[in-house]
Amino acid sequence: MKISSGSVEETLKLGRRIASSLAGGEIILLSGPLGAGKTVLAKGIAQGLAVDKNEVLSPTFVLLRVYRGKMTLQHFDFYRIKNPAEIAALGYYDYLYDEAVTVIEWPERLKSLAPEEFLRISIVPGVKNRRVFKFAAKGARYKKIAEKINENTGDRHHH
Repeated sequence: MKISSGSVEETLKLGRRIASSLAGGEIILLSGPLGAGKTVLAKGIAQGLAVDKNEVLSPTFVLLRVYRGKMTLQHFDFYRIKNPAEIAALGYYDYLYDEAVTVIEWPERLKSLAPEEFLRISIVPGVKNRRVFKFAAKGARYKKIAEKINENTGDRHHH
């Protein structure tokens, strides 16, 4: 499924809609080039979980930031990771299977550590502020979430 956005505000709104489809414990992988809008989408998800979006920064230098909202949001950014062993050393698995919502930027760095089930959102930048968000769900639970997000989208964004 694909959803397009024409502005930062629409991307934030999409993030809020994704959040409203979550129950806690989900893993969301955000893929896309630098500047594609991964952190903006993460901010929208945070907003939807009642975290102040202004608190949400790109965690590039920190690898992980944890935010408390009506659910906890764990925001990983593996951009600077050279090798998956560094991720394992973070105690990454202890975070993963938790009640928290986990958002991972640069999930490609996980390689063999990638979770078995997840919702992957690949962001394809277009001209100006246009973005296409491609959703791929792995696992029955995530397919349901993707359907829910799709239903909540309103028809004008459907492809």
